[in-house]
Amino acid sequence: MEISASQFKARCLALLDEVAGSGAELIVTKRGAPVARVGPVDPDASLVGSAEQLVGDEELVAPVGGRWDAERGPA
Repeated sequence: MEISASQFKARCLALLDEVAGSGAELIVTKRGAPVARVGPVDPDASLVGSAEQLVGDEELVAPVGGRWDAERGPA
């Protein structure tokens, strides 16, 4: 379903309820061009694989320098 941004603004909460209930996506347009897609959220979607580790394990747990005291903070 497509809807103009002005109509979406006026009916936003009702449209969100409709998307959640029907599971259908909603395309919001501005001057006839699509600008946003509103769709239902999958509450069971896994986050596994959604992040990428950019450093090796050794670097991840390596000391950052300086001393640290759990009671007082950085030394």
